[in-house]
Amino acid sequence: MGATSHQAGAAGRAPTADRPSSLRNVVLVGHSGAGKTTLVEALALTAGAVNRAGRVEDGTAVSDYDEIEHRQQRSVQLSLVPVEWAGIKINILDTPGYADFVGELRAGLRAADAALFVVSSSDGIDGATRMLWDECAAVGMPRAIVVTHLEAARADYAQMTTVCGEIFGAEDPDAVIPLYLPLYGPPGPDGHTPVAGLLGLLSRRVYDYTSGERVERDPEPAELALISDARSRLIEGIIAESEDESLMDRYLGGEDIDFKTLVDDLERAVARGTFHPVLMAAPAADGARQGLGTVELLELITGGFPTPPERAAVAVTAPDGAERPAVTCDPDGPLVAEVVKTSSDPYVGRVSLVRVFSGTLRPEETVHVSGHGLGDRGHEDHDVDERIGALTSPFGKQQRTLTQVIAGDLACVAKLTRAETGDTLSAKDRPLLMEPWPMPDPLLPLAIAAHSKADEDKLSQGLARLVAEDPTMRLEQNPDTHQVVLWCLGEAHQDVALERLRTRYGVQVDPVPHKVSLRETFGAKAAGRGRHVKQSGGHGQFAVCEIEVEPLPPGSGIEFVDKVVGGAVPRQFIPSVEKGVRTQAARGVAAGYPLVDVRVTLLDGKAHSVDSSDAAFQTAGALALREAAAEARIHLLEPVAELAVLVPDEYVGPVMSDLAGRRGRVVGTEQAGYGRTRVRAEIPEIEIGRYAVELRSVSHGTGRFTRAYARHEPMPPQIADRVREQAEKGT
Repeated sequence: MGATSHQAGAAGRAPTADRPSSLRNVVLVGHSGAGKTTLVEALALTAGAVNRAGRVEDGTAVSDYDEIEHRQQRSVQLSLVPVEWAGIKINILDTPGYADFVGELRAGLRAADAALFVVSSSDGIDGATRMLWDECAAVGMPRAIVVTHLEAARADYAQMTTVCGEIFGAEDPDAVIPLYLPLYGPPGPDGHTPVAGLLGLLSRRVYDYTSGERVERDPEPAELALISDARSRLIEGIIAESEDESLMDRYLGGEDIDFKTLVDDLERAVARGTFHPVLMAAPAADGARQGLGTVELLELITGGFPTPPERAAVAVTAPDGAERPAVTCDPDGPLVAEVVKTSSDPYVGRVSLVRVFSGTLRPEETVHVSGHGLGDRGHEDHDVDERIGALTSPFGKQQRTLTQVIAGDLACVAKLTRAETGDTLSAKDRPLLMEPWPMPDPLLPLAIAAHSKADEDKLSQGLARLVAEDPTMRLEQNPDTHQVVLWCLGEAHQDVALERLRTRYGVQVDPVPHKVSLRETFGAKAAGRGRHVKQSGGHGQFAVCEIEVEPLPPGSGIEFVDKVVGGAVPRQFIPSVEKGVRTQAARGVAAGYPLVDVRVTLLDGKAHSVDSSDAAFQTAGALALREAAAEARIHLLEPVAELAVLVPDEYVGPVMSDLAGRRGRVVGTEQAGYGRTRVRAEIPEIEIGRYAVELRSVSHGTGRFTRAYARHEPMPPQIADRVREQAEKGT
């Protein structure tokens, strides 16, 4: 690598590919602040796609161009930046590093064929990045590592390559090795020695950026000695991962393996996902056309990362679940594309970013849109035919028109009014469906209310659009608390949701305290008498009933029993009493929460031949239940969740202590892979409203959890009293 010349793509036109083998799809991943977006801009500059200020023709940024990203000063969405290098179109997918936007990261992984892990030489590697590496390894995704922030005072490239080897190469230390060593310049005024170039280990060449441009030269004797020491380990690692035993024998026998053979083996090992080279990169200096290491990185992407046809065949089914043959990356094959991102444009409406896995997508054709498997998140299953609009290639805020999109490529599609993130596009006469990619469950609730009557009229449509864009968001209309709840991944996710509602859809909402679904029940048997007698001229109202209430086992609901004898309550009014009892039970009898798990027995009553009525006996039934409750001990029941918390072994103790402090009961632990433990617990839901945020703090960002409703059980008296006081105050 580093021994060939390249021609950059021209700015102002959309890079295109006429065959899948001339495409590369790479996703940049790493923790927030690692420098992914800066690296994207540096690669785009080196490829000639942006000017030296890192801007496209209209003066906007090539990535992080959304106004929300400007205000929050971080990436919050997936961005596609297509560039061209050496006749290869590279689709660079820039993903947010913050945990709240992991849905955008998952979409980028789905659309890409290889991953570039961006790590900061001054900040190290966080737990979330380690977990993501393991996930990519599990599916065999090719990966490389690029070290950034070389200019930082605390930067230590040598130390960072060691850390990368220890963390990413834990299973195979020979699989994570640097391709280049840093060439240091003279110390600066602050004493920091900057990286000014690269020493190529395979090519035995020096790429000197001291002048502000990339200059290739022969190494000096001291530099050659550094190269020789590190080169042997790199060659042994490449040969070992290439699985070419004859080549290893030749190398161990003292033969000098030629450069082309080594590069070919390197590229095969990288594309196969068994070798993970470490590189370095830095933005271009003022006035320079190339950033340090960006040419070398583009060489690796075009030469070492796999082409779309090298990806495994994609499994598909018919929309009804019937089996269909897997599809390969063939422009002439059946059309199969997937919506990896959905956004709204104030001028053109909904825009869908799609990855075409098979076939060729053309403008103005009718396609079948299938969306299945996300019904539990407010996304209804749907199968519709839609006529697509223009096909465009995004570049910052610009959209460049395309005449077609072949298998393996990515593009934006306009006017798909029903398509949502995760949907499959296929031929209308041969509909197919891809299995949606796994997404984390949104576990942080945000209860909202419309700010005004005008906002209330627009709220439903705005929320529907918001959820259609983001499959990691779930919309709930809670029938018990009557709240509208947006379930999100974290506080930053909530902030972006509220801002998008306001700026994109013109809906102002106010966050309100989230309520859990409490219940009430009787703690012991009680009796009540309901008397509703009124006379106001003409027909009056007369109804009397006597009931007995007794508790039932959990899950029994409301049971109504008629034991009236002698016609004390006429038969036609017994259903009226039951209706009154059930209506009052739904409203609650102590703190305003639904009454459950009781048997109400109607024992006796009185009626009047003229003044008794259905309405009168309904009122009497409600009064009787309230009187019984006033004389009884009423328990508040709170929902209890089953929690499964997955954390690295070193955080098991802090997690269990934290759960105990939340009235949780740990019911067991189990090993869940290398170095990880799953803690199972039962915990009141009222204690885990913000657990999605708080677990990150306890586990340093490495913990995950799932929750499921288990049952309702009595709330401790002191907490129940506090809830009743709040209910009385109306808070």
